[in-house]
Amino acid sequence: MGDQIDFFAPESEHDALRRARPRAGRATQAAEQAPRGPRGPAHSDPEAGRRPDAPLASRIRPRNFDELVGQDQVVATLRRLATSGHLPSIILWGPPGSGKTTLAAILAEATGSRFVALSAVTAGVADLRRVVGEAREMRRAGRRTILFIDELHRFNKAQQDAILPHVEDGTLTLIGATTENPSFEVISPLLSRSRVFRLEALERDDLQLVIQRGLDELRTGIDNDALAGLLESSRGDARVALNALEAASALSGQAAITLTAVEQAMQDTHLLYDRAGDMHYDIVSALIKSVRGSDPDAAVYWLARMLEAGEDPNFVARRLVILASEDVGLADPMALPVAVAAQQAAHFIGLPEALFPLTEAAIYLARAPKSNSTLRAYTAARDAIKETGNLPVPLHLRNAVTGLMRSMGYGRGYRYAHDYPGAEVEQQHLPDDLLGRRFFEPNERDR
Repeated sequence: MGDQIDFFAPESEHDALRRARPRAGRATQAAEQAPRGPRGPAHSDPEAGRRPDAPLASRIRPRNFDELVGQDQVVATLRRLATSGHLPSIILWGPPGSGKTTLAAILAEATGSRFVALSAVTAGVADLRRVVGEAREMRRAGRRTILFIDELHRFNKAQQDAILPHVEDGTLTLIGATTENPSFEVISPLLSRSRVFRLEALERDDLQLVIQRGLDELRTGIDNDALAGLLESSRGDARVALNALEAASALSGQAAITLTAVEQAMQDTHLLYDRAGDMHYDIVSALIKSVRGSDPDAAVYWLARMLEAGEDPNFVARRLVILASEDVGLADPMALPVAVAAQQAAHFIGLPEALFPLTEAAIYLARAPKSNSTLRAYTAARDAIKETGNLPVPLHLRNAVTGLMRSMGYGRGYRYAHDYPGAEVEQQHLPDDLLGRRFFEPNERDR
């Protein structure tokens, strides 16, 4: 990583920073030799993103709160915190293109702080140590440092631990950006010292304002159907919208941007879905709850969302098998064979044809009567085990395979059910301490 030196500092302070900075290997040495702007290496020059050859999204990136579009409630709170001069460490949690990086830079500008940006994909503990050392020097000079870590969820526990003491003692203020739920991806001590702000995908009207700024920058126009298509396919992601707009403008030449140009620029629309992240679990949860709620339309929609985004069909099939037993259960005993058949068929034929048995099973399960009596029965039995521990098996139920066992009473008095009318017999099957306990409580839909 390159140095983040404040060249507005007095010369003596700059010299002190150079003496304090550890040797960081080739990457740092190369960055030291790179051409420097007024605030540091060329790649951190704040005006680099405004140059004509910079991407459109960078050229029109908002510089202050007044230029921000969307996220009104979060922005209002952060603006007050910045104005108060008491900006805490924060975590910005939201989907791509929702403004996390922009907000971090604006907060640094609004508080007069030195802004250091790292990516958790490429940075390591050595980079963090270097930044902390520089932040200490800046703190002595009376200037705070904001450390922005993009994709914070990609830092492992050791890397997050390395930040913790310096956040705690105020050496630096952390702004972390993540697309994943911080509750699962950020260590508890760091999470407890930060405020989490949830950002959402931009609303359609807000995204249209962003696109209009892009059009003004490009000095071009766009057909109404092209604008509608761009808004729809961008799905609230400002970066996707602006990148596609820039490409569509290049394809259109001097003419207004057409729907054909937008379609060519977007190619295959990207669906926001990460098989290890929040969106994965959110959509799976929506599928499960739609089937449980007997809504076949929603069940098919969420099923398609998963498959079209590249989910493993075998994962979907497993969820349907679980649903058949957990939520349909004894209300329709055929549900489980249908789900298992769909799983075997999907595994046998693969995509794209696997969508047929999976869709059939999802619709069948959604329309089937529901019962969770099996779940409730098992839960009650498990609670009894936790309560009573390892109770002995009644002697008459034990298997007498040796003469010694028979002499000890194993199997004595056992009644073979098929020797009785209806294959039903009255005898004790539960341990003595659980006599009379009921675990299975059928409901009116059970067969």
